[in-house]
Amino acid sequence: MVASIGSIWSTFACEHAVWLDLASIALSFVDAATMELNRDAIRRYARHIMLPELGLEGQKKLCGSSVLCIGAGGLGSPIAMYLAAAGIGRIGIVDFDRVDESNLQRQLLHGTGDVGRPKTDSARDAIHRLNPHVEVVLHSERLTSANALNHIRPYDIVVDGTDNFPTRYLTNDACVLLRKPNVYGSIFRFEGQASVFAPHLGGPCYRCLYPEPPPAGAVPSCDEGGVLGVLPGVIGTIQSTEILKLAAGIGTPLIGRMLVYDALEMSFRELRLRRDPQCPVCGEHPTITALIDYDQFCGATPAEQPPHLHPDEVSVHDMKRALGDGTLDIGVVDIRESGEYAAAHVPGVMFLPMSEIRARIGELDPDETYYLHCRSGDRSMRLVQFLKENGFKNVKSVAGGIHAWADAFDPEMPKI
Repeated sequence: MVASIGSIWSTFACEHAVWLDLASIALSFVDAATMELNRDAIRRYARHIMLPELGLEGQKKLCGSSVLCIGAGGLGSPIAMYLAAAGIGRIGIVDFDRVDESNLQRQLLHGTGDVGRPKTDSARDAIHRLNPHVEVVLHSERLTSANALNHIRPYDIVVDGTDNFPTRYLTNDACVLLRKPNVYGSIFRFEGQASVFAPHLGGPCYRCLYPEPPPAGAVPSCDEGGVLGVLPGVIGTIQSTEILKLAAGIGTPLIGRMLVYDALEMSFRELRLRRDPQCPVCGEHPTITALIDYDQFCGATPAEQPPHLHPDEVSVHDMKRALGDGTLDIGVVDIRESGEYAAAHVPGVMFLPMSEIRARIGELDPDETYYLHCRSGDRSMRLVQFLKENGFKNVKSVAGGIHAWADAFDPEMPKI
């Protein structure tokens, strides 16, 4: 039986004082001795203070709270900016990536002049331009099983702005073990979802919904599938709202509920979530009591370890030889979608979108040899398996896809 939202919130109110340590942060806006806001703070946060549900005491809680943002990308951008604007006292940023030009369509923490910079540095500068009174703590590294507990422990609330399953499961498990609220969000193409996972407050955790990750490569990333630029703004703003409610102790949090958003339909749906008593991490008899190897659990290859060629893969150098040597009798096929192909493609390559392959499979000869390439190699590997199951004997995936081709032969080619 799912606990009522009212009982969840009662539990939250009781425990709130424990995990919200107002005395841990000394801010220029707050008198360290009295924890009173000064005049500058009152002017800045006047529209918050006017709200009866929040008021002066609620704003003091915001200024005394701390949030760890895992990811400074599409979701992390609106989250960090709205938390800074609201006066959250200490914001931690975990990210190991650098700003890429393709990020700028949606990641508003970063500008054109930041391309090539660490995202943590760019995020810190953007936050301080917005509110110089916020303390920003940078964790410029990948979140791993070795460092997650140490990074998360000093913060009151954790917000998940990640885009991959290993980090998502790692964040969830660490938050459950440390009894921290995990404000979750995810986006893909035109759809997004948000919730608050907090078993210690009576709700489920991420594993209650998804005990096992999908097969590696089964769910395309935003890099592969694309994302509407404003979508992370909507979902990130919802996550920010939940953080402010949790920090101030107001409203009804998204504990035990999932909000699902469809931008094309401009519709929201609410799903009720149940805590799984058999959950391996938050259930009645947990089997996961320490952090595990999440890359192995999700079947992922860590980015810092260059993958070896699979027996069903060839390199971009093999692809180049196939295109340049008329005696090899090998067909090279670009299986990306039309928008990707129009933006950048390799001359002399046949174009057959993966989305049309079932209807157009007759255009390929099962007895011929084909090298298939996509953006980075994930889709082409999946298509190789499909074609093999349908009688094709000599099909290979080009490892790294058109990105590897651009790196090796055409650095000016847009990486779409």
